[in-house]
Amino acid sequence: MASAASKSAAVLVLLVSLAGVATTVDARFRAMQWTPAHATFYGDEATAETMGGACGYDITAGYGADTAALSSTLFLDGYGCGTCYQIRCVGATACYRGSPVITVTATNLCPPNWAQDTNNGGWCNPPRTHFDLAIPAFKKMADWHAGIVPVMYRRVPCMRKGGIRFAFQGNPHWLLVYVTNVGGAGDVGEMWVKGNGGMGWLRMSHNWGASYQAFGQLGGQALSFKLTSYTTGLTIVAADAAPASWSIGLTYQARANFK
Repeated sequence: MASAASKSAAVLVLLVSLAGVATTVDARFRAMQWTPAHATFYGDEATAETMGGACGYDITAGYGADTAALSSTLFLDGYGCGTCYQIRCVGATACYRGSPVITVTATNLCPPNWAQDTNNGGWCNPPRTHFDLAIPAFKKMADWHAGIVPVMYRRVPCMRKGGIRFAFQGNPHWLLVYVTNVGGAGDVGEMWVKGNGGMGWLRMSHNWGASYQAFGQLGGQALSFKLTSYTTGLTIVAADAAPASWSIGLTYQARANFK
């Protein structure tokens, strides 16, 4: 599998026109209620350590420094990748005045640390809900010297510009697709691919993080994708998302997206 660094060097975004068709009347994701949790931070100011990770996103995903690693309770074996949260620091002297709200995208996993007590260092141990933020995101709501702060959080719709992006990796017999810039609930639970050579929809299996894979001879065909949101069950179709001349190492952007 190609590393995040090699993907970053090879990626080129191509904009392609396509249609999106929803199979349900209205399964739009709505903001959830505020819930207590805690937040820490990881990495450095340059956020190099926050790229890649358990979701496989690199800098070309466009999520910047407003990102979070989720405890496994929220990460859901990778199905939490791409989800969006509003977070505000509450009830601590380290919280900034007015409890400013930040919005982050889930891009990584904060793994359990069973060597530490759940309430004393093992912050991401199940069943805790915890956010390990990129430092720039943490510093928007609290003094980083505190290390850990109590927060209120709620999951919110992901507001994305443009359509879903499909980053291609793999080889002529194995197509691995990283899915980014997903709107609505931000997540993908199922995915299918179809070439224009007469075949039907081929179900893709969840590889890891935000990636899905298909085995078969797909070269030389324009590719369409069908995606179902893990949270809402809403399905959309991105017709002819990649041209017949598609190539490994490139990223193709659709017009279709979840609401």
